[in-house]
Amino acid sequence: MDRWLATARIAGLSRNRLQKLIEAGRVLVNGRAGKPSRKLKAGDRVSLNVPPRRATRLASEARPLVVVHEDEALLVLDKPAGQVVHPGAGVQGGTIVNALLHHAPAIAHVGGEGRPGIVHRLDRDTSGLLVVAKTEAAYLALVEALRERRVKRVYQAIVWGDPGPSAGTIELPIGRDPRDRKRMAVVRGASGKPARTHWRVLERYGLATRLEARLETGRTHQIRVHLQAVRHPVVGDPVYGGRVKKQLSLRQSERSLADALLRLLRRQALHAAELEFVHPVTGEELRFRSELPSDFREALERLRAFAAPHPS
Repeated sequence: MDRWLATARIAGLSRNRLQKLIEAGRVLVNGRAGKPSRKLKAGDRVSLNVPPRRATRLASEARPLVVVHEDEALLVLDKPAGQVVHPGAGVQGGTIVNALLHHAPAIAHVGGEGRPGIVHRLDRDTSGLLVVAKTEAAYLALVEALRERRVKRVYQAIVWGDPGPSAGTIELPIGRDPRDRKRMAVVRGASGKPARTHWRVLERYGLATRLEARLETGRTHQIRVHLQAVRHPVVGDPVYGGRVKKQLSLRQSERSLADALLRLLRRQALHAAELEFVHPVTGEELRFRSELPSDFREALERLRAFAAPHPS
């Protein structure tokens, strides 16, 4: 039933909200409440009782935003590393959402509760491009475009070691780590969701490699988990092995450089560099690029200097 309602775009609601309405008994089939998994048949009469969406109670904060693009339907932001996208456990202020509520107050009525306007998110210490919806119609269209893989998201990362081939695809299911529910992991079986990441080498330095990673799916921490799974974790990643160096396999000069990179970055070297999608209202193809931040550029300069041949 939930799939049929979402496909029919009943009342312009997302599938997630429709599921919640069904669970709350606000969707009736032939006058009786049903489950989201109920199979419909020809002649069934479906009715909805949709309450007005409550505005978020999150605080509005006058905080700076790096706005790359803005129109009546959406914004594209360039998020710095260290900033949380939306409030959550232990974080109620200082987020992108708090700043958005001050910048464009109408966003309070858009999208999911607790994360108004947020179409997709970036981890706190990942920098780069983020699209935000300013209207419910734009939100639904952009969420659908993401689900149908019509949004192009390209990242740059510095990873430990050299993956060998010039390009490849990582296709491993991702789910909650059964040993630590705060982490994600490669999880086989029913609890793992399909995930696919395409990557290619941009520069090799021996100790580390600069990669381009393109998301085909959008699982939580996908790039970080996938790169850890193939033994090339993102440099500086404190959760997925980026700070774990096999010191015995490194020369003294490599150990010194590795330590210097971690002191310089103080976060995972992952940047959302490119974002492309079709505007949900105008139909225009939008393309955005974000320059690498200064800490990322300095890390690359040090790696290049280390890898460059030295005169005898």
